[in-house]
Amino acid sequence: MIVKFKIPDWVRNSIFYQIFIDRFYNGNKNNDPIRTDRWGSKPTRKNFFGGDLEGIVKKLPYLKNLGINAIYLTPIFKASTNHKYDTEDYFSIDPSFGDIDTFKKLLKIAHNKDIKIIIDGVFNHTGDNFWAFKDIIKNKKSSPYIDWYFINDFPIIKKPKPNYATFYDCYYLPKLNVDNTEVKKYIFNIVKFWTKMGIDGWRLDTVPFIKNHNFWKEFRILVKEVNPNAYLVGEIWENARPWLLGDEFDGSMNYRLRDLVIKFFIKKEIDAKEFNNRINFLLKNYPWEAALSMLNLLGSHDTERYLTLCQGNLEKFRLSLIFLFTFPGAPMIYYGDEVGMVGENDPDCRRTMVWDKSLWNKEINDIYRKLIRFRMEHESLRSGSFKTLLVFNRLYVYQRLKGSDAVIVVLNAGEKQEKVTAPLKNSAIFYESWVDLFTKSKYKAVGDYLVIKNVPKLSALVLKPDNTESKNCVA
Repeated sequence: MIVKFKIPDWVRNSIFYQIFIDRFYNGNKNNDPIRTDRWGSKPTRKNFFGGDLEGIVKKLPYLKNLGINAIYLTPIFKASTNHKYDTEDYFSIDPSFGDIDTFKKLLKIAHNKDIKIIIDGVFNHTGDNFWAFKDIIKNKKSSPYIDWYFINDFPIIKKPKPNYATFYDCYYLPKLNVDNTEVKKYIFNIVKFWTKMGIDGWRLDTVPFIKNHNFWKEFRILVKEVNPNAYLVGEIWENARPWLLGDEFDGSMNYRLRDLVIKFFIKKEIDAKEFNNRINFLLKNYPWEAALSMLNLLGSHDTERYLTLCQGNLEKFRLSLIFLFTFPGAPMIYYGDEVGMVGENDPDCRRTMVWDKSLWNKEINDIYRKLIRFRMEHESLRSGSFKTLLVFNRLYVYQRLKGSDAVIVVLNAGEKQEKVTAPLKNSAIFYESWVDLFTKSKYKAVGDYLVIKNVPKLSALVLKPDNTESKNCVA
């Protein structure tokens, strides 16, 4: 049953930026890990580069200038690895990132710049150096925390195969028993602590592995009581509908959308008709409020870089990016994608941020900046309706509409030029003249149709009404 719920208004108006902290910027060399590699050298699963919270503080002007108004931070809590998904202490900032005062400083300065901060909540598992698990190793069956995990036998054996439940058989990630009353109480105290500190929401890790929906329902109630405007977004790679019915999450990381974008724009596994069918199924699968609050992405710390996936093809990259920024939901940029960073799957997708502007892909950076600005200028792109106008072969045309604010997007993902004759008669609003965001070229409506004689192969138009010439009339 769908429960009526309200999503924080700021989410749909946001451009998110994901930061893998160790790889973004080293703002304080005094807190570097003992073994810190040279910035720009090859990432491995075990090496460190010294990125920290002070580095993010120092780069907030860069993010603000780019147009970012929301940041998603990978885990900030004390842990042994470079990724920090193996929590040792949920109440402490990892020393290589700074301390609680540094984090409070980041929150304050970010908020002064109207930038929201959401943090990663990893509650399916801890690290094997977490105090409760260490107590079990030490005291075995006598440990008061034995029911905090799923222990099969004693003594604890980590390798070659752990004799306790883990996340994906990873010995250093023992699975927590969140159905245990003491565990849940402990987790909820963590959540209250950081939410009261002033964070703007939580990205919840590995959500489907915590199968008890009541846990997440109580989680939502707790967070929203502290901060009704907090954003709750789950890491859910498959169908997220069971968690998006109004009483758990506000949105999820939209990996299903990413899969469709890859199939249509890159791999050409589906045509425009099939793409449209699947896209509209996604939209109808969730309550509209949730659809507007999905975290839409092309890449993350768990995927290969999108430009690498495109094999460096800028046309395919550009088409995918335009779709992402004009589709319902909040777009998320994985750090460095906006300057053309590349990389294969983990750990290669976690390279250090490129700060040398001479190494940036200026064309890609320009596209990001234009799309960010355009999205923020048009309410229709942030909260407007979505309607398909035309599908033909690999040509896809759709409209976003909010009141009198309209945008039409024309995507030609094919290898030949196409003519567009898109019906406007049944659209909610009609304009006689349209202008493209990128080229400033103008196009006219002929009768009840928008007619564009030539859309080159692998190209796109993002059209807004040309208010200098057209007369606006409701159809």
